[in-house]
Amino acid sequence: MKIGILGTGMVGAALGSKLASLGHSVMMGSRTPGNAKALEWTDKTGSNASAGTFSDAAFYGEIIFLCVNGAAALEAVKIAGKENLRNKTVVDVTNPLDFSKGMPPTLIPDLTNTNSLGEEIQKALPESKIVKSLNTVNCAVMTEPSRLSEETEIYLCGNDTESKNKVREILESFGWKRITDLGGIAASRGTEMMMPFWLSLWGSLKTGIFNLKIVKEKSI
Repeated sequence: MKIGILGTGMVGAALGSKLASLGHSVMMGSRTPGNAKALEWTDKTGSNASAGTFSDAAFYGEIIFLCVNGAAALEAVKIAGKENLRNKTVVDVTNPLDFSKGMPPTLIPDLTNTNSLGEEIQKALPESKIVKSLNTVNCAVMTEPSRLSEETEIYLCGNDTESKNKVREILESFGWKRITDLGGIAASRGTEMMMPFWLSLWGSLKTGIFNLKIVKEKSI
């Protein structure tokens, strides 16, 4: 499958490398052509990897992963182009984090509680199929859940069932076995608002290689 990655940071590189290792053809997109990080990634990743602009990657991919800083996500999809993303599944891995006051980041107020970044991206791309997923773990766990000592949960949500099924298949190829469908894209509110708790756990545990597990009531 042809996959576009929007973003050249740790998340985009981790997802792109994993997808390429699974045999997908992956193009990493950045704001400008010839991005140094993207070219370094292609050199390391091999023949299944290529680089271009946001619009190049959006046009190229059958499925797109949005992996930029949350504060820049809406601008990134605008640059990528509605026409390049029309009718495509866009996997939104972003969180509405505000780093303007340093660490730890806070959530952008307008994108919390009664709204979410996932919903705003869907509004910005009404002819695309946004699926929110992988935004509740760090990039090492996203692509290698087997690094954890037990099976844990990953979530997805979105308005289109077929697109969610496509993303589920990709998650399964990464090794995820406990995949919880939370419903429509409005469920992004909950997963994005997990971030303050996740950051507190990161500070306490002194590692980002962790996740949460849902344990249900015993059957009678």
